[in-house]
Amino acid sequence: MAGAFAAGRLAAPDAEPVSGAVASYPFRGERQAGIVTPAQDRLHFVALDVTTDDRDRLVALLEAWTEAAERMTRGTSAGPVGAVDGPGNAPPDDTGEALDLPPSGLTVTFGFGPSLFADADGNDRFGIAERRPAALERLPRFSADVLDPARSDGDICIQACADDPQVAVHAIRNLVRIGFGTTAVRWSQLGFGRTSTTSRSQSTPRNLFGFKDGTANIKAEEAAALDQHVWVGADDDPNAAWLAGGSYLVTRRINMTIEVWDRQSLDAQEQFVGRTKGTGAPLSGGEEFSVPDFDIRGSAGPLIPVDAHVRVVHPRAHDNVRMLRRGYNFVDGSNDVGGLDAGLFFIAYVRDPRTHFIPLQRAMSKTDALMEYLRFTGQALFAVPPGVGEGEYVGQALFA
Repeated sequence: MAGAFAAGRLAAPDAEPVSGAVASYPFRGERQAGIVTPAQDRLHFVALDVTTDDRDRLVALLEAWTEAAERMTRGTSAGPVGAVDGPGNAPPDDTGEALDLPPSGLTVTFGFGPSLFADADGNDRFGIAERRPAALERLPRFSADVLDPARSDGDICIQACADDPQVAVHAIRNLVRIGFGTTAVRWSQLGFGRTSTTSRSQSTPRNLFGFKDGTANIKAEEAAALDQHVWVGADDDPNAAWLAGGSYLVTRRINMTIEVWDRQSLDAQEQFVGRTKGTGAPLSGGEEFSVPDFDIRGSAGPLIPVDAHVRVVHPRAHDNVRMLRRGYNFVDGSNDVGGLDAGLFFIAYVRDPRTHFIPLQRAMSKTDALMEYLRFTGQALFAVPPGVGEGEYVGQALFA
């Protein structure tokens, strides 16, 4: 859906995948892969807390993660030896569940949370507090949120996307293993069935309400829009030059009250969303990609209701700001009352969360008709540094 439901380096990793049956994307490049890369079908996302105060240990881990991520995105083992070729009396440096599997378009994307720069007590554990971007603060609590602290925030995040769930899980499992003793998992999320399209070569997917999702999403081919709405500019924050060319990653875990939604009439569902369920066209007419006309009225009022999702979060209502979304569906079993613990794991990349996300979410939480069927149970914000050049490690400019 449109809102909560949207120098000297190598060539960017977001070009077309390598030709042939096995698609792969290089880890190193001007931008981190996994942002405008054509959205893969599977996700494993993890947020970690750093358990050491030793800056050198943290830097050493980032170096090790960079090496491992580069190997795994090529379709090889996490470590230089592998799962089966090391000494029998020592643990292998790869867990082995991805043996014989292709790269499956794996991308690994890293981000840094506000608490990495200063902990809850204000301690600057790693000497980087003065380099925290002004926009990198914990997201506010929005009305109707039921946030679980155990599913929110974190010092570091890692997003692994692939077209094979085992490849994505393998990547996160091994990076977590490598970080043992320096980081600990705070929370994680598995996702399937991408709910956004990040390339014009992809068709629009559907969320668990059955509606097409991400029709108005920014696409990789829109270079000017990416510069305006996604990539952090060189002059955006004088204290955070290290983030120029990167982005901000917003996550929101959105539980859908599936069983209640399924009892609503088709007409009611379409009125809540503001689009037809079949084609995704706006209720004002046209096709999926037709611009909604909020001024057209019928006998009972506007054809697109004033509280319809597509109207509440439309860029026209928010100074024409846009975001790049690459969220995923999730089903995590059943909840304590027997309903599906299911919904949308919302992921968005924005140039500045203060202008490109928070105002939209506030408007949605106050007036969006869909709010009756949504419960926001977790959230986080991370600064995603630019890509990794040859001989560099991820986030190196922050610690230089």
